Amino acid sequence: MALYSISPLQPIDLYCERLGPAFWAEPVNAVSNLAFVLAALWAWAEARKHPPVPVVLNLLIALGGAIGVGSFLFHTFANTWSEWADVVPIWSFVALYVLTAIHMVGGVAPGRVLRIGAAVGAVLVVVFLATGSQPAAPSPPVLNGSLQYAPALIALAVFAGITWRRRHPMAPWAGAAALSFLVSLIFRTIDLGVCASLPVGTHFLWHILNGLMVALLLQALVRNRL
Repeated sequence: MALYSISPLQPIDLYCERLGPAFWAEPVNAVSNLAFVLAALWAWAEARKHPPVPVVLNLLIALGGAIGVGSFLFHTFANTWSEWADVVPIWSFVALYVLTAIHMVGGVAPGRVLRIGAAVGAVLVVVFLATGSQPAAPSPPVLNGSLQYAPALIALAVFAGITWRRRHPMAPWAGAAALSFLVSLIFRTIDLGVCASLPVGTHFLWHILNGLMVALLLQALVRNRL
């Protein structure tokens, strides 16, 4: 998910499965995004068992589903504008979830959460510009572009550690989500390296395991918000 071109219609080929510019050149990568939609539907159904549902939780559920839609667009159209459709929901979900977790688990007042949010947003912008935006890269980026997700992995690990230390009921969900994300990141990283032996690649496993991670994180909030 690195922006290598200026033109919004410039084709992007970053994954093992894609062998040409056609819309349906990555069918497995595209369809596997259904995992995010299922995660959002599960959270939506569970949340409505205990109304009312907070606005922020509804927004997180919607962003969880939007990740799947944006990623589907990127793995079908595979150009710069669809890459933005892929990236924006992901980082929006990460930022909003971090702030929500800070409030719920840390008991931080809303005003302070907003100040922290401004700092988190600034960090995400810097990270994205530093690791995800390069003009006309002649070769795949370091670790197949997975380096940009290091801050998210660190934040998730810290979040899981804090919940375990405080014996918070979200702890098992957070720990499982962190493990799922770590394994998914490995599959994303090795995708191009396994093309010779596995033509379909491993990027679809990144989608499935990330969908599981989103499902776990949403259920952690839905089931413990009371």
